[in-house]
Amino acid sequence: MPKLRRISGKELVRILLSEGFSEIRQIGSHVRLVKKVTTTSHYITVPLHSELDRGTFKSIIRSLERCFDEEKIKRLFYTQ
Repeated sequence: MPKLRRISGKELVRILLSEGFSEIRQIGSHVRLVKKVTTTSHYITVPLHSELDRGTFKSIIRSLERCFDEEKIKRLFYTQ
C-alpha cells in the first residue's frame, strides 16, 4: 500500500496550480485556491506550513476527490 507523502504547503500549492487551480487570495499563512469545473467551482484552502500535518493533508485530499479521480490523487500525493 502506498504511503502518503510528506509535503509543505508551498509544494501543495505549486502542484494544485499546475493541475488547473488558480489562486484567489492569501490571508496570513493560508492560500485560497479555486478550480472551475463546468458549472461548479471547487475551493481549497492550504496552510503554508513547512510540513502539513497528516490530518490536514488528508482533509485536503478528501476535498480534492471532487475534482480528481482516484488514480490522479495517488499519483500526485502518495509514494510509488
